[in-house]
Amino acid sequence: MAGRTLTRARPDDSAGRSLRLGQVESLEPFAPPGTTWTAVSPKLRTVRLISAAIQLGFLALVGTVFAVLVPWWTIGAGIVVVALLGMGLAAWLVTRQVAAIGYDVGADALTITNGLLFRQLVVVPYARMQYVDVQAGPLLRRFGLATVQLHTASAATDARIPGLPAQVAADLRDQLARLGETKSVGL
Repeated sequence: MAGRTLTRARPDDSAGRSLRLGQVESLEPFAPPGTTWTAVSPKLRTVRLISAAIQLGFLALVGTVFAVLVPWWTIGAGIVVVALLGMGLAAWLVTRQVAAIGYDVGADALTITNGLLFRQLVVVPYARMQYVDVQAGPLLRRFGLATVQLHTASAATDARIPGLPAQVAADLRDQLARLGETKSVGL
């Protein structure tokens, strides 16, 4: 799996130095230096689109039934239109959301990034991990994907990496468990 680095060109930086055209600077001002993001599987986009289509399809079905049974058919037709517009919006949004998910297995911590409008960066030191598990519902299993979930003593830490190929998820779980044991020995 190839990693991707989020970068962009800037004409100058905040210190007043001029950057040559073509030089790149990290889009993530809060990301640790040298972080190389590994993308999740593009199949996650398909799984999320199917899930959204099921939910919005149900809304369209309700709207259609409502339009047939109730004399005010415009209300039912409006529900169908809203559902169809929602499907288009979901297709655009899900594609961008999946592309924004990345993770990095560093020397001392696992770093996870996600989010479009509200970016999130979670850094979990290996010494703080209590256990790591792999989860997969029926739709994820159908596409050969799984989610790696990290658990720490803090209930507020939500470190999840969704949409990994099942074998990659199992290997990452084993790697993180080994790193957690190694780093927590000194505690």
